Amino acid sequence: MNTQNSTISKLAQTALLAALCYVAFTFLQIKIPVPGGDATSLHIGNAFCVLGALLLGGWYGGLAGAVGMTIADLMDPVYITVAPKTFVLKLCIGLITGLVAHKIAKINESTDRKYVFKWSLIASIAGLAFNVIADPIVGYFYKQFILGQPQKLAEALAKMSAVATLINAIVSVILVAIIYNALRPALIKSHILVINSKE
Repeated sequence: MNTQNSTISKLAQTALLAALCYVAFTFLQIKIPVPGGDATSLHIGNAFCVLGALLLGGWYGGLAGAVGMTIADLMDPVYITVAPKTFVLKLCIGLITGLVAHKIAKINESTDRKYVFKWSLIASIAGLAFNVIADPIVGYFYKQFILGQPQKLAEALAKMSAVATLINAIVSVILVAIIYNALRPALIKSHILVINSKE
């Protein structure tokens, strides 16, 4: 497959994963209303961002999550104001997952299933652990200084967001470990995922 076709294929796959992020967040979420007309939610949207980073690399996975979930925010009156924060955080989840999986562990150069499973799990945990820490902290400063919410309300929202983000991360890590390691052999067989080639 030449470079141009490979890029077009990756962009198409990125668009598909962005759509999955959008659908997972919009239709498969449990919204939890919080004070001040705000909300946090339990969802699996981040799982497809991480899956994209494992399959396609950090930039493509990050873009899939950033685009898909930012559009989901823009379409929801409760989340529309936090769309810029979503874009940055989801892009970072993808970049961190991709960095660990492809630059450090080089999972696309290995045929050892145990090695790939271990590093896909570590990479998923790294990307989502970043989100567990960054989402409430960035959310606190964003809501207080950009949206002008009172400090006590911003603090309460950050605490609730931290709990929901941790639950989302645990569920997403489990889902990604199952889906990625189940999909990988089929994708290699169909030459969608190429092994032993430098990225």
